[in-house]
Amino acid sequence: MTTPVCTGASRAASATAAGPHHTHAPYASFSSYVRARGPVLLRTARSLTANPCDAEDLLQTALAKTYVAWERIEDHRALDGYVRRALLNTRTSQWRKRKVDEFACEELPEQGGVAAPDPAEQQSLHDAMWRAVLKLPDRQRAMVVLRYYEDLSEAQTAEVLGVSIGTVKSAVSRALGKLREDPELTPVR
Repeated sequence: MTTPVCTGASRAASATAAGPHHTHAPYASFSSYVRARGPVLLRTARSLTANPCDAEDLLQTALAKTYVAWERIEDHRALDGYVRRALLNTRTSQWRKRKVDEFACEELPEQGGVAAPDPAEQQSLHDAMWRAVLKLPDRQRAMVVLRYYEDLSEAQTAEVLGVSIGTVKSAVSRALGKLREDPELTPVR
């Protein structure tokens, strides 16, 4: 035999099971209220939650609170409002206590197997690139620095150096060719 968790609910259930003429339930009017208004209140609970099972639990909790306060409720014509307020307050309490550990999303935030670059390798590559740029002739070096390190357009680079856009294009092209051939930068390719 199992021990009932809620003795008041257990007595009400046993009184209902005994038959309609056997009224040991302390609040027979509560049982008739729940039978009459239960479906409407369940719809209200479902509007407060996304899951139908959670809505049933929410309604059960609100009805348990109503049952405990049954004697203190003076106007039984306002019971729907009382239960709705209990539903809302219970749902708000559940929401506040909720601890979210995971969020469902379309894409995973982790990139599969992409490791963060090693800072030492990045610094080594940076140093090798600067050594290679320093090997370029002055004019080509100036154009590469303005175009790729200062992020100027070809027109802006031409204006700063006082040359034509075509000169910038051809000089940068030759400079990039020399950088591609630099033996220090071959591991990068």
